[in-house]
Amino acid sequence: MELLALACALACGLAVKPLNLPPLAGYLGAGFILHLVGFTATDAIDQLAALGITLMLFTIGLKLDLRSLASREILLPALSVTLVWSAIVTVKLVVIAAWWGGWLGIDGLTTEQALLIAFALSFSSTVCIIKLLQEHDELKTRHGRIAIGVLIIQDLLAVGFLVAALGKYPSPWALLLPGLLLAAPLIDRLLRYVGHGELLPLAGLCLALGGAWLFELVDIKGDLGALVLGALLAGRDKTAELYKALNQFKDLFLVGFFLSIGLIALPTLESLWLALLIASLLLIKSLAFFAVLIALKVAVRSAFLAALVLTNFSEFGLIVAQMGHSQGWLSGDWLVTLALAMTISFVISSLLSQHAHTLYSRWRAVLYRLAPGQQLAAAPISADGAEVLVVGLGRVGSAAYDRLQQRYPGRVCGIDVDEQRLTEHLAKGRRVLQGDGEDIDFWSKLELNTVSLIMLSVPNVAEMEFMIEQMRGSGFGGRIVCIARYEDERQRLLKIGADAVFSYYSEVGVGFADEGQRLLASG
Repeated sequence: MELLALACALACGLAVKPLNLPPLAGYLGAGFILHLVGFTATDAIDQLAALGITLMLFTIGLKLDLRSLASREILLPALSVTLVWSAIVTVKLVVIAAWWGGWLGIDGLTTEQALLIAFALSFSSTVCIIKLLQEHDELKTRHGRIAIGVLIIQDLLAVGFLVAALGKYPSPWALLLPGLLLAAPLIDRLLRYVGHGELLPLAGLCLALGGAWLFELVDIKGDLGALVLGALLAGRDKTAELYKALNQFKDLFLVGFFLSIGLIALPTLESLWLALLIASLLLIKSLAFFAVLIALKVAVRSAFLAALVLTNFSEFGLIVAQMGHSQGWLSGDWLVTLALAMTISFVISSLLSQHAHTLYSRWRAVLYRLAPGQQLAAAPISADGAEVLVVGLGRVGSAAYDRLQQRYPGRVCGIDVDEQRLTEHLAKGRRVLQGDGEDIDFWSKLELNTVSLIMLSVPNVAEMEFMIEQMRGSGFGGRIVCIARYEDERQRLLKIGADAVFSYYSEVGVGFADEGQRLLASG
């Protein structure tokens, strides 16, 4: 039966591809289809889902700076939006129940029940948001860091709520968990000893599951343990390699999570209408996040993108609904309704994420009018007479920068969005500007009058397409060179305006053959 479920997920994922929807929308639909034909969630699917979530949180931890959680731009939005949303939505639900309660089947909804549902819906989905940020390579951007920080604070609030509601307190042994700080250097040595082969992802899997098991042992949410253990290893030698080794496994296992949501229960017409009404309230959440971030003087673009990515409901809502049903606080119909509302919110969030930068480009003049003290026009950014710009200073981009700097000393400048990586490059004497390649404000301020060549070394093809459109739209007439892994990506970039596209695999093969030929000639 699990094979049938995976095959259905694949078919639905392919079905939504022409609609430019992410595969997760297809997986959610597959769950409902399977439920319709009588398929129920199996232990294997539940275990697959749990493993995917644990791995995802562990990989988040590998890229997390725990110190950032104490900043105002993370703590205040997470706490204030939860309170404001809960108050507003409680009133909305009570009004909806009073006006249309008989038609929707919720005419007996009490204020206490409405408050419980509103609180559950105040959280945003860690699984959905992190997956979307990873797909767009935005984990290290300002808005990505804000969103992740808010999600972690929300997870901590969720743990606190479950403790208060169920009386399930952590074990006294939990006081020993800070001892994990002493184990981090030993784990780092183990990972270096493991090397680069198949032992590395296996070690990562053991660490993720071990962290979850350790926290569950002391009666704390296991997923939080995977996140914390990953964060303790962040910034170490093997972190980046371990992150990449686990990524594909995590994406495969998460199929089980999205399937399991659709397999919860079948919706009725009443629950569908109610779920749509609840999903329409997402606008309140988005506006609340944007307003709070703007009040905290976060840049308009970062505030807008962070608010947009946080515009969905969390799987925590299902946990609350299940708990409320088991305690006799909510009817079983609410479980179906909240599952449907969450599914709808995932689709909305995915669509918004795909078009986020385009929406910002279209609305930025209006958004700046909503942000007192921030101006659309700002001082220009100078590349100090550079003739070559290298955008994205990862391993490939850094190597390209160094090679060009040898040939054209003083005429090369790099651009990268990662603050930590920027500091490392500056320490090595590289000339680097901080900027997000998908930031239209950055490109509009960057002076390109001396630049004749721009090299795009970023892993996301959609991001490169956006950058090419911005550069060509601003009148840049120089050459643009990109990198791509596959031939179809190469053709897309050439079609949109790139002058040349370096193909990873074919060009490495050519270089490999040239090196062999050189050795033969010298021998």
